[in-house]
Amino acid sequence: MANPSEMEGKEVCVVDDDLSVLKSIHYLLASEGFKVRAFNKAEDFLTHASAHHVPVVVTDIWMDQVTGLEVLARLCAISPKTRVIVITAREDLAARATAMAIGPVAFFMKPFDDEKFIAAVRDALSKSEK
Repeated sequence: MANPSEMEGKEVCVVDDDLSVLKSIHYLLASEGFKVRAFNKAEDFLTHASAHHVPVVVTDIWMDQVTGLEVLARLCAISPKTRVIVITAREDLAARATAMAIGPVAFFMKPFDDEKFIAAVRDALSKSEK
């Protein structure tokens, strides 16, 4: 479990239009002591990110209306220091290459190893800047 003082004020945002995945990731992160804010619409997250400091975001790539790649591109403009972890259920080498070029700190295929995912979130939070 993470050190609570280390997590204080550091929020992990999760963006996925699949509610079951969103709830699962929220529960996983919260059970590890992370402060979590979940969004099932990318536009809602982008609105939040434009008004609040977001140290780390976990985003799906394939979502309706706004893709995770669009989230990454827009996030670079509104919050360039936000650390990004990308998750996807669909293996798409072009999407992976594009995402990695934009600069996420980790990339996971669903279903992913919980321990490795938690470690990536901890690492991203430790490197995030306010």
